[in-house]
Amino acid sequence: MTYLLNRLTLYARDVEAVAEFYCRHFGYTARPADGGLIELHSLDEGCQLLLHPLAKGRKAGQTLVKLVFQVEDVVSEKSVLAKKGLEFGPIHQGNGYQFANTKDPAGNAVSISNRVFRGS
Repeated sequence: MTYLLNRLTLYARDVEAVAEFYCRHFGYTARPADGGLIELHSLDEGCQLLLHPLAKGRKAGQTLVKLVFQVEDVVSEKSVLAKKGLEFGPIHQGNGYQFANTKDPAGNAVSISNRVFRGS
């Protein structure tokens, strides 16, 4: 049996702010769901995000998970996103690729990277 990972659940105190972040900056569309959940769907076959209200007493922001959006040109995309109000940290050089990091309104780590486009 093959398993396909197609959805990530993000817990947030303000699910509406997190939904607006991913819709505005990464082209997702939001669909409200029962129980205060918001489903975010990508315009293509990308991973869906399920926004779930964070329970009282739970810590916001994850440090063990990072959402990585693949882009061909990190420098250009960082500039495009900055014009929409999203600031990233410095561009880091990997082994044949670049990436830059930011956080969403819930404190989750988010990155843009051209790693999948690096040469062999």
